[in-house]
Amino acid sequence: MEKSRKKTDNLFVVGTDTGVGKTVLSLLLMQFFYARGYNPFYLKPAQTGCVDPHDVDSDARFIYQHVEALKEKDPADSVIYCFKNPKAPYFAARDEGKKIDLETIKKTANEKSSSYSPVILEAAGGLLVPITEKLMVIDMIEITGIRPIIAARAGLGTINHTLLTLDTLSRRGIEPASIVFLDSGENGISQEMISENIEAIEKISGIKVGGTVGKIKDFSNPKQDCYQPLERIFDK
Repeated sequence: MEKSRKKTDNLFVVGTDTGVGKTVLSLLLMQFFYARGYNPFYLKPAQTGCVDPHDVDSDARFIYQHVEALKEKDPADSVIYCFKNPKAPYFAARDEGKKIDLETIKKTANEKSSSYSPVILEAAGGLLVPITEKLMVIDMIEITGIRPIIAARAGLGTINHTLLTLDTLSRRGIEPASIVFLDSGENGISQEMISENIEAIEKISGIKVGGTVGKIKDFSNPKQDCYQPLERIFDK
């Protein structure tokens, strides 16, 4: 494997809910770090709702399709556990008579870190989604020691969901790198609502929101403003 050219901290992309845009944020992070001379690696510890990493519903396949440097590579390299049923990983694994080992996830992330930087892990859903009978996504973040970055919806309801996520992290002593809003709707959320959402979250939590990513039409070549939240977070 190619040694990373530059080094930076690994990131764990976690959502405030399911379907908020974690995979899109992971894609933008991969493209962003490649463009800045890093050699990032995408890692999906537990994928559910697809037959295998090459399935049309595979998050890894989506990433590999839209990152130029990965188009000839195998998305299976980025998936540790893959389960058919679209459920929380614990239940999807149980349906197949299998178990998820968080130490295996930690070991894999550490191994990838020796050759790539940053390793960008994508969680399954929110912080309290069960990964094993007793452990959740937040335990996976804690065990790996990788700092989370939060993907959140841009519109109505995001204040509650985002603050609950931040409160849960705070109770474990975990500080996120930042928060990124994702707005995938056709018409877009009004700037007034987005500004109010940012104001409330920042004032109450003390955590800065990196910004908002609008609807992306071409995932292989997103408009430059899609990377502005990441520039605010990482180009310091």
